Amino acid sequence: MSSKENAAIGQLLSLLESRYAIRVLWALRDGHPQTFRHLQDSVGGITPNTLNTRIKELREAELITHGNKGYLVTPSGADLLKRMGDLSAFATKWVANQAKKTA
Repeated sequence: MSSKENAAIGQLLSLLESRYAIRVLWALRDGHPQTFRHLQDSVGGITPNTLNTRIKELREAELITHGNKGYLVTPSGADLLKRMGDLSAFATKWVANQAKKTA
């Protein structure tokens, strides 16, 4: 992997490692717009200040946007979520294997 690719991955992971960032994206994965309040409820446990910060960061990264009916993922955000779906399948298998080891 080139140093450019490493830097790009590092930047993306830095954004996604921010508290609740992935959960905000995940809450919008169905493609339906959500108001601020609904998004806060969907994420759960996030303060309005933290949600505002994450929304600002994710909008600057062009992963989410705000339309007439609320917040929704951009095409780039949808692409990321699609790729995260592969991670979900891996996580399911991984958890099952971990459970077998402890059983």
